[in-house]
Formats: sequence, structure tokens, C-alpha cells
Amino acid sequence: MKQYKNLIQAAQKAMNNAYAPYSKFQVGAVVVDEKQQVHVGCNVENSAYPLGVCAESSAISAMVLAGGTRIKKILLVATGTQMVTPCGGCRQKIKEFADDETQILIYHAGQIKQFKLEELLPYSFS
Repeated sequence: MKQYKNLIQAAQKAMNNAYAPYSKFQVGAVVVDEKQQVHVGCNVENSAYPLGVCAESSAISAMVLAGGTRIKKILLVATGTQMVTPCGGCRQKIKEFADDETQILIYHAGQIKQFKLEELLPYSFS
């Protein structure tokens, strides 16, 4: 857990900045790229659903903007009472920049759960 402390804090800060007036469900994401650069994102809702942006998409966009090309780790935090994994669309977006070693980390209730993309997105589009 200690090894992820900085990532958890960055994701929580992003989550606290999320714009979620409709669902009241805030999500923060942190992507670590192939250069070990950290990119953060949060969800941004829109009254014209589904024009909002997921936290994962936001963090991936920040990575691409900064010149990153590969996701080595992605860590998610969210409000709510249960662990939250990426939605189907975000799973496919992660796939675009991931490899077999990419760590998908979910932080909830003081615990980290790790997934491989194949667990979350079997038979993916590639």
C-alpha cells in the first residue's frame, strides 16, 4: 500500500475536483506512463448525457497530451460504498494504450485490488 501512497493521493485530489452535479458520483484516475510520468483525470458530467467524460478518459488524454504512449499503471478512486472498476468504454480506451503487464489498480476502503486488463475485458477489440 505504501508504494501507491502518492498515486492514491493524486487520484483523491483529482476525484475531489470532479464535476458531478447530476450523479454526485466523483471519480479520480491516475495514469503512470512508460516514462514514469504521472497524469491525473477526473470525471466531468454534462446535462446532455452522455457528453460527460470519465476520469480514466481524462487521465489518458492528459497522458497523450504530455507525449506518453503506454499505460503502465492506472489507479482509480471513487466516492460510494463499493469498489468501482472502469466502465466498458474506458476498458477499451485503456486497452488502446496498455499491454499484458499494465496494472489496473482500484483503491477503496483502504484496500487496493489489482486487475489485469484481460480480466476486465476478455475478447477485447484490438
